[in-house]
Amino acid sequence: MDSIVLYGAVSAAYAVLAFHFWRTRWGGAKPASIAAWERVAILLPLALHSWLLYRGLFTAGEFRFGFGYALSCMLWLAALIYWAESLFYPLEGMQPLVLGLAAVCAPLPALFPGMISAPYAQSFEFRMHTVIAMASYSLFTIAALHALLMTLVERRLHHARLDGHVAGPLAGPLAVLPPLLTLEALLFRIITLGFILLTLTLASGVVFSEAVFGRAMPFTHKTVFAIVSWIIFGALLAGRRLYGWRGRTALRWTLAGFVVLLLAYVGTHFVLEVILGRGQG
Repeated sequence: MDSIVLYGAVSAAYAVLAFHFWRTRWGGAKPASIAAWERVAILLPLALHSWLLYRGLFTAGEFRFGFGYALSCMLWLAALIYWAESLFYPLEGMQPLVLGLAAVCAPLPALFPGMISAPYAQSFEFRMHTVIAMASYSLFTIAALHALLMTLVERRLHHARLDGHVAGPLAGPLAVLPPLLTLEALLFRIITLGFILLTLTLASGVVFSEAVFGRAMPFTHKTVFAIVSWIIFGALLAGRRLYGWRGRTALRWTLAGFVVLLLAYVGTHFVLEVILGRGQG
């Protein structure tokens, strides 16, 4: 019960902050840069969220890790990495979106605790594999959010050129963003780091499987989706380097890779736990 209350408090704090940034950034004609007290305010629910996830994943008697924990971890890492990223880039226009998603996903472990893992889940190899995987998913979550925002910016600029003026509800939040080329460079830096961690996720999965089962990682639905997403992001980075892919081509590949990666774990466990009812035992 205490976990439900604490997760609810985290969700409420994220929601209040999301509303605050939406009102002050998206609602004004010229959004202000993030203030010091706002940075501290974001860290408070992040700290409590960190403790709840650590307690649930690493100190509980039973190790549970389902789609609820996956989404909660992903948005926690996304919010944390984005908070650090905002120290160097004026990206206040994305705060309502990131914090709003965190508010929705933060309490999911209390609602959907997931399946009980086997005893091997306490091993160092499995824990490292899980941490690396969640870091990779988080980075690609941020990349997908950037891609969606860049799509809005591109469409707004396109319509502005056709209409001969810049106006409309998107003018406020988009006004504080860096130029598209800066956002694009940032997007590919995030994707590159995420691709490295995804590669380590697959490699650590093989090491874990060899150490525990004495055989290579089996080709389950999750493994296949993860490999397909790895191929998509690898092709995107290769296309960027060799052929200069950018703009809509890069955005479409980014979103496609993210959807496939999301299906690799979240989709699989959602079907098992919610649709098939295998979340307990």
